Amino acid sequence: MLDLSTLYQVSDVKSRSISAENFTGEPGKGGMCPLEKGVASSAARDLGTGWKVNPYIFIEPKSTFEIANIDGPGIIRHIWMTPQHRWRDTILRIYWDGQKNPSVECPIGDFFCMGWNEYAQINSLAVCVNPGSAFNCYWQMPFRSNCRMTLENISDIRQVIYFQIDYTLESLPEEISYFHAQFRRVNPLPYKEVYTIVDGIEGKGQYAGTYLAWGVNNNQWWGEGEIKFYMDDDTEYPTICGTGTEDYFCGSYNFENPVTHDRYQSFSTPYTGLQVVSPNQLYRSQFRFGMYRFHIPDPIHFDTKLKVTIQALGWRSEGRYLPLQDDIASVAYWYQTLPTVKFPGLPDRDYLEVI
Repeated sequence: MLDLSTLYQVSDVKSRSISAENFTGEPGKGGMCPLEKGVASSAARDLGTGWKVNPYIFIEPKSTFEIANIDGPGIIRHIWMTPQHRWRDTILRIYWDGQKNPSVECPIGDFFCMGWNEYAQINSLAVCVNPGSAFNCYWQMPFRSNCRMTLENISDIRQVIYFQIDYTLESLPEEISYFHAQFRRVNPLPYKEVYTIVDGIEGKGQYAGTYLAWGVNNNQWWGEGEIKFYMDDDTEYPTICGTGTEDYFCGSYNFENPVTHDRYQSFSTPYTGLQVVSPNQLYRSQFRFGMYRFHIPDPIHFDTKLKVTIQALGWRSEGRYLPLQDDIASVAYWYQTLPTVKFPGLPDRDYLEVI
C-alpha cells in the first residue's frame, strides 16, 4: 500500500476513475458526452463538448442506477458522493466477483457516518465528510474479477447524485478478503433487549469498524452499555467485552467537556469520533449522537463466525441501570472471504426515515 514513504516507487498499477463524465473508466474517454445529451447542456451551450456537460446523474423514483461495473483485478481506492434530499432514500450496494448477494448494503448517509441527515464534519482515515455535503470513503476494497456498484432511489422524488469512484487495476495477493458493510436500525429498542450491530457473518476475516446513530429517549446518561464481540465458537459469553459505550468509542466519563462538565464534547480523530446533534431548537426532540470507531490499527480477527452486540443502558433511581428504549441505527464494516451470507432485508422507507 502506498504512503508518503513509497510514493516515489515505480509500479505497473493503472489508475482509473468513474464518474458521470466517464461511466466506464476507460482511458481517454472522460468528458466526451455530446452537448445535446448532457444534464448540464444548457449551462455548457456556449462552450460545447468537454466543458462540464454531464457532471451528475438523475436517479428516477423507485429505480436503481448502476454506477460502476469494473473488471478486475483491482482495488477501489476512494469514493466521493454528494447526494441531495433525504440521505436514507438512496441505498448503496456493492457486489464482489459476480456474487448474487451484495457485500455492502446501506443508506448512503449512514455509510458515510451521516445517519441523521444533518451535516457534521468528520476527519478520519476511513471516512471524511467535508463542506457542504461531500461524502468521502477511503476504505480499500480489493476485487479479483469484478466490482459492481448500484444506487437505489427508494423515494418518490427524482434524485440528483454527484459521484466519483477512483480505483486501480493491479495484481493482487493470492489470498484476499473483501470489504463488507451492513446497516441496521431498531426504533425503539424493546425493553431489556440488546441491540445487534451485526450477526450471521460466516467466513474468515477481520472486523474493521462501527458507526452508530443513537437517539436518546430518556434524561440522564445513556452510554453505560457494553459492546460484545462473539467470535468463532463463542456462545453465551463473548471473547471481547467492552466496559461502556463511550469507552468503546475511545472517550470516557460520558463524553463530557472536561472543563465545564455541562455539555457533551464532540470530537473527530483518525480512528474515533463523536458527533452531537443538538435538540435545542423549536420542534426538536431528543439528543441525537453519531459515533464512529475504525479498527484500522487494531482489527478484530475471526476464523469462522462473528456477531457484535451493544447494550443500551442508562440510570434509574437508587443507582440502578435502566435498560433504554432508544432509536439506534448502525453500520458494521468488516473484511472477509467470500461468499457473503445474504443480509437481513432493509426496513421500508417509512421505518428508515429520520423524523
